[in-house]
Amino acid sequence: MNWLLVIAGAVVGAPLRYLTDRAVQARHDTVFPWGTFAVNVAGCLVLGLVTGAVTAGAASPQVQLVLGTGLCGALTTYSTFSYETLRLAEDGARFFAAANVVASVVAGLGAVFVGAAVAQAVWG
Repeated sequence: MNWLLVIAGAVVGAPLRYLTDRAVQARHDTVFPWGTFAVNVAGCLVLGLVTGAVTAGAASPQVQLVLGTGLCGALTTYSTFSYETLRLAEDGARFFAAANVVASVVAGLGAVFVGAAVAQAVWG
């Protein structure tokens, strides 16, 4: 039954990723992959919040399956991040490639930390 919860979250996460990526990228006239960056950081924030809520006992493990594994798993994308970084480097935009790596790691870790801290403050 758990796999159905994961599927339910993914059914929402995958189109949300695509639509958010396209909407964000359309607003920026740059080679930097802002759409992928935005969905990955948002997913980290949600995952931190959900994990913090489950740890505090405010949410069930089933919520973590739906939102954490399903939604965030489909919303975020390491493969696209990797591909876009490689494409930037190959196209000669090495500064943007390096900036994508550094900013994605720093912002992603920061977002998951903020999400967990918010959960702790609300439910801890």
